[in-house]
Amino acid sequence: MILKLKFIFIIIDLTDHATWLALALAFAFLPGIAVPACWAQAQAASDSTQPAAAPNADDPPDPPPSADPEVMLPHFKDSRFWLSGQMNFIAQAHPDFHADYSGPHSLSPRYEKATSRVMTLYTGVRLNNSTELLVDIEEAGGAALTQGFGLAGNTNLDIVRNPSLSKAPYLGRGMIHKVFALSKDKIENQRSYLSLFDDLPRRRLEIRLGKFSMADFLDLNSVGSDTHFQFSNWSVDNNGAWDYAADTRGYTVGAVADYEDRNWGFRFAEALMPKVANGIDLVWRPWQVHAENFEYELRHGVVPKKAGVVRLLAYSNHANMGIYRDAVAQFQEGLVQVPDITHQPWHITHKYGFGVNLEQNLTRYFTAFARWGWDNGRTESFVYTEIDSTFNQGVGVNGALWHRKQDRAGIAFVSNGIKKDHQLYLADGGSGFLLGDGKLNYGRENILESYYTAHVWRGIYIAPGVQHINNPGYNRDRGPVVVPTLRLHVEF
Repeated sequence: MILKLKFIFIIIDLTDHATWLALALAFAFLPGIAVPACWAQAQAASDSTQPAAAPNADDPPDPPPSADPEVMLPHFKDSRFWLSGQMNFIAQAHPDFHADYSGPHSLSPRYEKATSRVMTLYTGVRLNNSTELLVDIEEAGGAALTQGFGLAGNTNLDIVRNPSLSKAPYLGRGMIHKVFALSKDKIENQRSYLSLFDDLPRRRLEIRLGKFSMADFLDLNSVGSDTHFQFSNWSVDNNGAWDYAADTRGYTVGAVADYEDRNWGFRFAEALMPKVANGIDLVWRPWQVHAENFEYELRHGVVPKKAGVVRLLAYSNHANMGIYRDAVAQFQEGLVQVPDITHQPWHITHKYGFGVNLEQNLTRYFTAFARWGWDNGRTESFVYTEIDSTFNQGVGVNGALWHRKQDRAGIAFVSNGIKKDHQLYLADGGSGFLLGDGKLNYGRENILESYYTAHVWRGIYIAPGVQHINNPGYNRDRGPVVVPTLRLHVEF
C-alpha cells in the first residue's frame, strides 16, 4: 500500500505532459491486468462469478458489485435499523497545458493538484412494515482543481463548489419513506441506506418527503452513477443537461412519488430551488420558485434476449434565472462593462429539458450505458453545470470476469455543448457560475474517462483513473488537459 501511494505522489509531481499521459494511462489499466493475474489463484477459492443476466428481456440488468460492496464492519442484523458509513477521497492533478488566455472562471493552465473528501454516516429506522425514517450526516471538504471553475464536465463530482462553506458536518439527507402496497405478491429488496425493507410489494407506490438529492432517485444506472466505485466526472455520472434542483452541496427539500409495476415505473419529484445560481440557500416559496421532474422507466433491453432498461427524463425549473440574450443586449447597449447574467431585478423565469438514459447488458460481465440530454439553453444554467446538450456512452466491466468480484472497471466518452445565446454571452466576456475565459472560440467539450476500482482488503478500495479533456470550457484556444485521478474509498 505504501509503495502504491508513493508511486502516485511521484506521478502527481511530474510536469512533463507526455510523461503524465503515458504513466497515467499505464496506471489506470495495469491493475486490470496485473492485479488479477497475481491474485486470481488466491481468490479463486472464495470468489464466484456473478450469474449471467436472465435471458428474459423483461428482467432488469444484474445488480452491479457496488450494490453489495464488502464492508469493514458488520451491519445490524436486525432489519429494523440501519447504520453504515463511507469515506471517499479523490486526488487529482493536471500538468501545464496550452492556453492562449485565461479569464476569471478559467481552469488554471499551470500545474496544480487537489484532494477532495466526502464522509457520510447513514442511519435509519423502520417504524413499521411500510414506513421508515432515514437520516444521513455528512462532511465534505478538501479542495477542487481551480476551485471547481473552468470545466462544464468537471473532473470530480465530490467537490464542494463554494470554498467559503463551513467545514462542520451537516444534514445530508433526512426523509420519511412510506410504501403503499398495491399488490399482495412480494419481491426481494436490496437493503441500503435509502431503503431498509427486506421485501416490497411488486406493485406499489412509494412516497418520500424531506431532504434528499434528486440524483438519488432519478437518472440512475448501474455502471455510470456512483463516484464511490465508478466514474468521477460530472457529465458521465449524471446527465449534464439536467439542471436538477439542488443547493451547492447537491441537496434539496421536496417530495418524490414513485409508482412501480412489474416491468415499468414512473417517478415524479417536486422540489425547492436555490436563491442564486449554485447557492446554498433555498427559496421557501414553492408557489413561486420550484422544480418538477418526471421519469418513466421501462425495464426492457434494446438488444434481443438481453436485459436492459430505458429511462426517459423531463424537468421544468422556475427560479430567479437570467436570460443570456438579455444580458448580451445590456452589454451591447453599454449598460454594463461586461455581460452579467445576474444584472436584473428579481423575476421568475422558466428552464426545461429532456433526457434519455439507456442501460444494456452485453454479456455476463459487460454492461453498456448511454445518456442524451437537452435543455432550452436561453435561460441561465443555474444549479448543476453549464451544459445545454450532452451525449455520453460507456461500458462497465464486472471484476468477476477475472475472479475478483469486488473489482470493476469502466471507460466512457462524453460530448457537451451549449446553445448560441450561451456561446455569445461567454464570447463577449460574461461569466457563469462555472465558466468564463474572457473570450470564447467555441468547440464542444469532449471528455474521455477510464478507471479501475480494486478491492484491497475488507471495505477498502483504491481506484486509479485518468480523464482527457478537449476544449475545456468549450474553448478551442485552451487545452487539451489530462487529469490523472486516484480514489481511496472505505465502506463500513
